[in-house]
Amino acid sequence: MKRIVLKVGSAILSEQNRIAKDRMQNLVDFIALLKQSYEVILVSSGAVAAGYTELKLDKKILANKQALASIGQPILMNKYRKMFEHYNILPSQVLVTAANFTTTEESQKAKDTIETLLKHNVVPIINENDATATEELILGDNDQLSAYAAYYFGADLLIILSDIDAYYDKDPRTHGDAKVRKRIETISPEELMMEVSPNHNFATGGIVTKLKAANFLLKRGGAMFLASGFDLSDAKSFLIDGEHRGGSLFKAAEDQ
Repeated sequence: MKRIVLKVGSAILSEQNRIAKDRMQNLVDFIALLKQSYEVILVSSGAVAAGYTELKLDKKILANKQALASIGQPILMNKYRKMFEHYNILPSQVLVTAANFTTTEESQKAKDTIETLLKHNVVPIINENDATATEELILGDNDQLSAYAAYYFGADLLIILSDIDAYYDKDPRTHGDAKVRKRIETISPEELMMEVSPNHNFATGGIVTKLKAANFLLKRGGAMFLASGFDLSDAKSFLIDGEHRGGSLFKAAEDQ
């Protein structure tokens, strides 16, 4: 059975400073469907947004953001647990820092945990340990974290579900003639140096963090698929039907 890492961003899971329950339910329904064909590891944002529903702290202050993540993690996990319960699927929480990926020994320990969970049909839900992460131990954003998880935990593909539905040849927000790049085999240094432009209150990245995640995997023989998390039809077509209708696939030419 193929293994995938599914990453969903804050823009999808939160709306008007609270958890977007309908979109979260759609995600859980999708994962239940995917589990018929794949081993699924979920990298989920949303803890800070969940925490903000209980305590309105200024998210621009790091200590506040870490406190919100601490408050929000159990709230987020409880929502996942209740939604997955309908499918008799057990989710688990796996909090990591960059230290879990710095040595072969550390990454193997984390992988052993993931392997055990998957073996027992559990959905591991991974997030960075934001509440205690220090600058030298921080990965920085869940796009990067998901790329690390895909590589170190032996996934065949990373899927990023985002408010960015594909990679375009130019910014679609300012260019009406922007066209989707369906297949990307290499990423230039210039593309990786573009200004990071998060579009959402709780987001930490934009298209650049997704390109960096894709580049990390491309350099290591991996692959990534970027699609909308608001409308899951492109992701469903690609993963369930095997048809690449929308979204962007980052995969090296030799892997065709």
